[in-house]
Amino acid sequence: MHQSIFWLIFDISETDFKKSLSQPNISTNIAKGGKVDQSSLYGKGVPGRAIDGNRASKWGDDSCTHTHNDFSPWWRLDLQKQYKITSVTITNRRDCCHDRINGAEIRIGDSLNDNGNSNPRCTVISTIAAGASKTFQCNGMEGRYVNIVIPNKKQYLTLCEVEVTGIETEEESEEYVCN
Repeated sequence: MHQSIFWLIFDISETDFKKSLSQPNISTNIAKGGKVDQSSLYGKGVPGRAIDGNRASKWGDDSCTHTHNDFSPWWRLDLQKQYKITSVTITNRRDCCHDRINGAEIRIGDSLNDNGNSNPRCTVISTIAAGASKTFQCNGMEGRYVNIVIPNKKQYLTLCEVEVTGIETEEESEEYVCN
């Protein structure tokens, strides 16, 4: 009897373990391996600072991006593959100007038209408190590019961290028909 209980527990544990291996982890930050660009460069505020894994939110900490005072400033992450995006978390600047992010949009898609800023919109950011990190749900929107843009406004764009969670989409297999 003890042996059959052992095999039952072992069998269930093995099944659960195999299931956990086949299910992707949607809490992993997929932004870290991406390539980034932005509308312009102010000082040392290079776009890669937003995906350096550091949520430091003061300009002097060398972890925030910064554009010039552009019309419709934008920042873009190329994930290199298409994903179903679950969420985007943005860390806002603490030491100054935290309201600059107000009205920014998160856009997700596969197009580079208008630098990716015409892709479908996940959300409009109404506000993020100074130095805070706020998560926005994108509910499986599909795309290779994640853009943050302040549309139709002359403004600086500063991002101290951008984290993205999602699941890589499976590529459709091509079917060949032989006649």
